[in-house]
Amino acid sequence: MALDSSQPAPALKNEDTLAGFGYAFTAYVLWGFLPLYMKAVAHIPSSEVVAHRILWSVPIAGFVLAFRGRVGDVWIALKTPRMLGMAALTASLISVNWLIYVWSIAAGRALESALGYYINPLFSVALGAIVLKERLTPIQLAAIGLAVVAVAVLAVGAGGLPWVSLALAFSWGCYALLRKTLPVGPNQGFFLEVLLLSPVALGYLAYLYTSGEGHFGFTGMPDMLLLMASGLVTAVPLMIYANGAKLLKLSTIGIMQYIAPTMIFLIAVFVFHEPFGPEKLVAFGFIWAALALYSFSMLRGR
Repeated sequence: MALDSSQPAPALKNEDTLAGFGYAFTAYVLWGFLPLYMKAVAHIPSSEVVAHRILWSVPIAGFVLAFRGRVGDVWIALKTPRMLGMAALTASLISVNWLIYVWSIAAGRALESALGYYINPLFSVALGAIVLKERLTPIQLAAIGLAVVAVAVLAVGAGGLPWVSLALAFSWGCYALLRKTLPVGPNQGFFLEVLLLSPVALGYLAYLYTSGEGHFGFTGMPDMLLLMASGLVTAVPLMIYANGAKLLKLSTIGIMQYIAPTMIFLIAVFVFHEPFGPEKLVAFGFIWAALALYSFSMLRGR
């Protein structure tokens, strides 16, 4: 059927929906509980856990794409060198982010992870100003300034930069920025990324298996089930979020993104009993104030 060019194309609705809220809330809560899973596999090397996250995500993401009839998008990307190169870059960034996050939970540094994901939206704003030449409002500049003060407080208190927080914010912020340039949907992009990473993950796990150093199949059924579940805890929240993001305003997503780091913070303090001294209290106070300013500027802009 030919399209009637005399009629304007329907505009995408920029409004919140109950379904979108439900999807996004579910995804953020699942991400918030993720440290509990990571603590359960803390006895397994972080690199092995990440390798399993990659491999077990491939069939789950592939099934979803096949069910929705979108496998062709990935095939087109695989035949386009520029898209393939960009996907390889984003895949590398997300794997680094996963590796640092998994290690930080196992090492008892979940509070630093929470701080990193609190910093992330402010880092993304600063990155947009530097790379994309986006203009910052005075309120946004003040929020970024408060975040810098928070990092300085932690650096002085700990005798060094909070590298876990900064590395998580940097890797995820750069991933999100570059991911926007990949002209495929979020589910297709995720499948493409884990597909490109799978040969490396498979080779690494094969090495562990042949050398007898791996946990899958060597240390009992509980470890096998936990590692197999890594695909579910990785792919399911991301795909649920991808559906919710399309049905919500950007400002709503901006506010809801604090759910996960807040849950990580509470779990770190009250479940993992990580030390929360005065310098961390002051630093998190500055971060929360910065996020309040950032949220206010975002909502006022809407």
